Amino acid sequence: MSEFSSLSVPPDSVPAADATLKPSGAPLAAELPPTALSTAELPAARLLAPESPEAKAQPFQARAILALPDQLISQIAAGEVVERPASVVKELLENALDAGATTLRITLDEGGVKRIAIADDGCGIPETELTLALMRHATSKIRSLAELEAVRSLGFRGEALASIASVAQLSITSRTAAASHAMRIDAQTGEIAPSAGTVGTTIEVRELYYNTPARRKFLKTEQTELGHCLEMIRRAALARPDVAISVLHNGRAVDHWNPSDPAQRTTKILGETFAGAHLPLEEIAGPLAVYGFAGLPTASRARSDQQYFFVNGRFVRDRLLTHAVRAAYEDVLHGERYPSYVLFLEIPPESVDVNVHPSKIEVRFRDSRSIHQFVFHAVQRALARHAGAAPETTAGGHAAHLETQQPVRDPLTGQTTWLPQARMRQGNLPVAQPLALYDALYGGRGIAQPGMQPGAAHADSGSADGQAATGGWFVSDISAERHAALPPDPSLPDEDHPLGFALGQVHGIYVLAQNTRGMVIVDMHAAHERILYEQFKNALAERSIAVQPLLIPVAMPADPVEIGTVEEHRETLSALGFDIAVLSPTTLAVRAVPALLKDADLQALARAVLSDLNAYGGSRVLTERQHELLGTLACHHAVRANRRLTLDEMNGLLRQMEATERADQCNHGRPTWFQLTLSEMDRLFMRGQ
Repeated sequence: MSEFSSLSVPPDSVPAADATLKPSGAPLAAELPPTALSTAELPAARLLAPESPEAKAQPFQARAILALPDQLISQIAAGEVVERPASVVKELLENALDAGATTLRITLDEGGVKRIAIADDGCGIPETELTLALMRHATSKIRSLAELEAVRSLGFRGEALASIASVAQLSITSRTAAASHAMRIDAQTGEIAPSAGTVGTTIEVRELYYNTPARRKFLKTEQTELGHCLEMIRRAALARPDVAISVLHNGRAVDHWNPSDPAQRTTKILGETFAGAHLPLEEIAGPLAVYGFAGLPTASRARSDQQYFFVNGRFVRDRLLTHAVRAAYEDVLHGERYPSYVLFLEIPPESVDVNVHPSKIEVRFRDSRSIHQFVFHAVQRALARHAGAAPETTAGGHAAHLETQQPVRDPLTGQTTWLPQARMRQGNLPVAQPLALYDALYGGRGIAQPGMQPGAAHADSGSADGQAATGGWFVSDISAERHAALPPDPSLPDEDHPLGFALGQVHGIYVLAQNTRGMVIVDMHAAHERILYEQFKNALAERSIAVQPLLIPVAMPADPVEIGTVEEHRETLSALGFDIAVLSPTTLAVRAVPALLKDADLQALARAVLSDLNAYGGSRVLTERQHELLGTLACHHAVRANRRLTLDEMNGLLRQMEATERADQCNHGRPTWFQLTLSEMDRLFMRGQ
């Protein structure tokens, strides 16, 4: 990956992983290791539970509810707003989970407008603290400014119950383990009376907005409000798969989740499609950890409705994290498609500020640049590491399925074997790259690629047949050594070659190959497009950006933020190929741009780059434009349909696919190959039936 790609950093610039978090104010970049451990090398505890093993080992300890001092109240981002029934559900769920609940029963009537009741089996509230629980800024979660700056609970402001009680009829029934019976308090009257109840707390909210009818009119239909409530419950269920949750609406069961591991809980919530089309992800770098499940690009969606990111167990919608994940998918997902994922980020509480917005759905990181880098590289490595996992085909349709390092039963021998990793040892496909055009864009001379004949990049440029068939792409002769390296019989075992060996072409578009599992079908244009795209990116990473000085600098008005960004990030701009000077407190001059983007709208490009530098510390726009142009270049120079390839050329393509990252998708996100197993072919012809 290029050092100019989305906020990436050179691996050799990052120190060892045993560094610990520095005191407040120290950046987290120094804690990122050069390489993160794979999932197989890590303890399974983190994937088996959304919180760390240390946290699970510590028994829950209840804290007393106390009124916060005025000085601490003034430092809290207060202003809890009950926007709709889902807001109530969210706050009550957080309180229940903070109380150590392992079972939750949620009852909704009329979409939550008529009634919301959440019963938990947590620690309960002592009778002497019931009145305090309804006071604004009275909480058991924090005591001091130090605890506010390192919040470890979901709730901490102590104003949710008071805010809900101001717009609805609220009652609390609670019992602690030491109490002989439960006590109930009515928020409207303040009356406390004995009540029946088990250990835990039940909070009931009736007639939302009964005293503010104008706000009630703005609520949507019952089904819409129910949908928002269920989404809040799903987020809590994903974050805490160890908690049993049941949901009833208008007396009918809607959802029920037993305690399970994260994979089972995620499958039940996101569906079987995601279950068969995701990659496990787990990376650790000092005090940072990100883990969860990232959907395959072939299972992308038209909407971003299956994107869940949790920071220390709290669901967040953060531009920085969303951009980091999107940037990681950039090479395999183009257009208006969205990946699905359920990801958890663990970070020291003092390194993230959750006291930003009353909804607590926004966070601010102390070192946002390092967090972005860490998440981006973690997701990117997961996608590259499992690049050999291609979608399976069946008679009934397509279903993506991860196949790296999974036990496979050989239909020929009946023995169970392990499918090897897709990263193979063989060298590059003997294909001459169009380096003359590439060098013209990047200001360099042609560099011979492995397997390329000397001068091959230019030798056949005048061949009318070659250009007509392939748009400038052509295949050089395979050397005698490479002939010797290829087994002459495709039926021989291919333990080192998951894609097998070529048998022929279909309609000049698809390559048919045979491996130990059955038949492989390859889209040769899409596969070669990915190979060229990765080679172009690697070439860009190994060379400096070609800069195009402007004969006449482009002056542009600028605001103080843009002026400050130019002065602060002058070295970064230079590394990205930009020369932007400050002419006055309100004017900038663009004096040079990357040669690749010299024909763009320079003012708009400069503003976009400065905006990205200010928001993310790197240029998203520049990277996307570069990759977009590289993708176009690869597409136009990849082997075209109806190009007849020899068996040696087809096998060379297969070997290069095995050695290329993300070779299971082209750079537009389409699959490049499918596996049809022998057992599936037997079923098609009813063999053995």
